[in-house]
Amino acid sequence: MLEQMGKEARKASYQLAQCSTKEKNQALTIIADLLEQHSPKILAANELDMQAARSSGISEAILDRLLLTPARLKSIADDVRQVCFLTDPVGEVIDGKTLNSGLKLQRHRVPLGVIGVIYEARPNVTIDVASLCLKTGNAVILRGGKETVNTNAAMIEVIQEALQQAGLPAYAVQSINNPDRKYINELLKLDKYVDMLIPRGGAALHKLCREHATIPVITGGIGVCHTFVDESADFDKAFDIIVNAKTQRPSTCNTTETLLVHTKIAEQFLPKLSQVMADNKVVLHADPASFDILKSGVANVFPLQAGELDDEWLSLDLNVVIVDSLELAVEHIREHGSQHSDAILTRCLKNAERFVQLVDSAAVYVNASTRFTDGGQFGLGAEVAVSTQKLHARGPMGLEALTTYKWIGVGDDLIRA
Repeated sequence: MLEQMGKEARKASYQLAQCSTKEKNQALTIIADLLEQHSPKILAANELDMQAARSSGISEAILDRLLLTPARLKSIADDVRQVCFLTDPVGEVIDGKTLNSGLKLQRHRVPLGVIGVIYEARPNVTIDVASLCLKTGNAVILRGGKETVNTNAAMIEVIQEALQQAGLPAYAVQSINNPDRKYINELLKLDKYVDMLIPRGGAALHKLCREHATIPVITGGIGVCHTFVDESADFDKAFDIIVNAKTQRPSTCNTTETLLVHTKIAEQFLPKLSQVMADNKVVLHADPASFDILKSGVANVFPLQAGELDDEWLSLDLNVVIVDSLELAVEHIREHGSQHSDAILTRCLKNAERFVQLVDSAAVYVNASTRFTDGGQFGLGAEVAVSTQKLHARGPMGLEALTTYKWIGVGDDLIRA
């Protein structure tokens, strides 16, 4: 099955690479329109997935990721339309020069070819990835989680219908709908047809892909994010940022999971934090030093357990750790973080600059919420993933991250001396 999908995707990629921006935007517009027209069918399929998920005892965080509502589906369709307004990077001349030999050399941006994406209970990813791949002239093979099998199948039908209406190959966007995990292993070995693989899921999926794929893998999306409150922070403004970073949508990878508090302000800051977190129904998990202060507060607080610093809560839970210095905060981030998004709340310019210099994450913030790490917020449009590695893309992956380049050399009957 996957061999045939790979052949069809490769063939479709050749046709997509020749499409004009106008042709690609027309296809995206039709996709957006059909998503709205077929909204009842998509929402009915999503309800089947939701019923199965509830029956299997899936967590509230995953249920939130899985759920589609009329408003969310409308927003997804609007996001596709926004991709139409983004600058098409394909064909861009990155740079050029004339060599001493007389050869005129340029680098042109081109599609990657065929992209494979493995993801879990996020039906919006189906549309986000498809729209970005189509805009950049790439074909894509999608493998969503078993939790979204009905929703994804309905969405893929809509996308393929739109592609046919636009005169483009339906197989430019394909989905592995069989939930059998053997197909993941087959996809990892499909290097004859797939040029890049993007896993969007937990640490186990990333490890599987890194160890077994024969295709270049872009890993990311695991967000053990930190916010450090230093001794100079403005408490009221800090609380606003912390609440946003933790509660706006706790099931996302850019949510702050650990709050680091400087020891000089802990006695004054933590009791107020307890009240603010109680007001926002956040449960605290405190190290011994902070637990001694927080246990008399109004928020629910539990002693921090081994391993809780190294994983995502994806819920209204927040780790609290007291540190004695900025350097120790950085050490903590290096040991427990995932190089996704980390922030400092400070009124000291020197501390801000030092933190930015020392923290080696894809996104580093000064007096801002970690929730900004998002393709839409960064002005990239919908994102295909958030990369926490350094090659070939880092942070939110927008259109340019789905392209590569080729050298174009033009001579006047030149031969090498």
